[in-house]
Amino acid sequence: MKQKNYKQTLLACYLGFVIQAISANFLPLLYITFHKSYGIGFGKLALLSTEFFLTQLVVDFICAKIVDKIGYRPCIIVAQITSALGIAGLAFMPDMLPSPFVGIAICVFIYAIGSGLIEVLCSPIVEACPFENKEGAMSLLHSFYCWGFAGVIIFSTLFFTIFGIENWKILAIIWSIIPIYNTYNFAKCPIEKLVEDGNSMTMGQLLKTKVFWLFILLMIGAGASEISLAQWASAFAESALHVSKATGDLIGPCGFAIFMGLSRALYGKFGEKVNLTVFMALSGIMCLGCYLVAGITKIPVLGLISCALCGFSVGIMWPGSISISSSILKRGGTALFAFLALAGDLGGSIGPFVVGSVSQKLGDNLQAGVLSGIAFPIILVVSVLLLRNKYKEHHRS
Repeated sequence: MKQKNYKQTLLACYLGFVIQAISANFLPLLYITFHKSYGIGFGKLALLSTEFFLTQLVVDFICAKIVDKIGYRPCIIVAQITSALGIAGLAFMPDMLPSPFVGIAICVFIYAIGSGLIEVLCSPIVEACPFENKEGAMSLLHSFYCWGFAGVIIFSTLFFTIFGIENWKILAIIWSIIPIYNTYNFAKCPIEKLVEDGNSMTMGQLLKTKVFWLFILLMIGAGASEISLAQWASAFAESALHVSKATGDLIGPCGFAIFMGLSRALYGKFGEKVNLTVFMALSGIMCLGCYLVAGITKIPVLGLISCALCGFSVGIMWPGSISISSSILKRGGTALFAFLALAGDLGGSIGPFVVGSVSQKLGDNLQAGVLSGIAFPIILVVSVLLLRNKYKEHHRS
């Protein structure tokens, strides 16, 4: 019998997270451009981030009910197709409709469906593969979101520098090629079931489990801590720190992404030697410090450094939260992963909206908006500390 090539499965899931990074982070690089060329205010631009994560949130909830019935493969292929259509649509839809904002919002909705499916499905697909050190594999998987995030910024900055930011629509078409290619990968790679039929917990059982709600709170804190600064880092560096767009993007959001990927890759390699809950609690405290520095400093270089270091602090939060939850509720199945993604997206929708709204109310002061984000790492740290003993018990068993 031919041996299954799970490396092909890993490649497809790695690219899946790269595609999610494109979906989440390409548009925010254009916020200032949309603000100037289309006259869209920061409050409206914040709604695009909220729309993206709320759409993912709805997809997460639906996935909890239907993915096991339909199967992983058809759903993950649909994810690639909708991602490609939404990203490519950015090149056309804003100018095809009377309101450019509506055109952009439609594209965000389409590729957010794909991103939501990727988020729910790639983690359990990798978890179901017969690998040792599942926590390390999960962290390494999520590091590809970071490398995709950094790649989006670096390649986009080079493209804008050479061809001009006015040609951003061509770049949207280029980015859409990756999910088209990954459709083939997911059509061919081996995909296993996470939990055998009939053995996984139902939605009702999960909702009645007390510790499950702590997982939800943990993921809300993780999502908000990560996404709030990631989504606004480009605009924050340009408007609040008064540095050029190229400098701001490369040092701010790109530094954020690289340090976040480094954190996840290091845990993926050395995670077996580190206590996950201690690492996450210390990371949350570091994240709080980064938000404080970014929110109050008057020195641009300190603001940029704090953005980059914040990436390292949030790196373990999302994959670590998934690892803690799946190790305690081993029969959680697809429904657990879907609800965790839902909670992370809820945090990811609330966080950027709070930052953008506070900024607008205080006269488009993005620094004050960033300062308001200190509540999110506090939520994460408290949740980790509450879960620490349970994780130690289940990790030993």
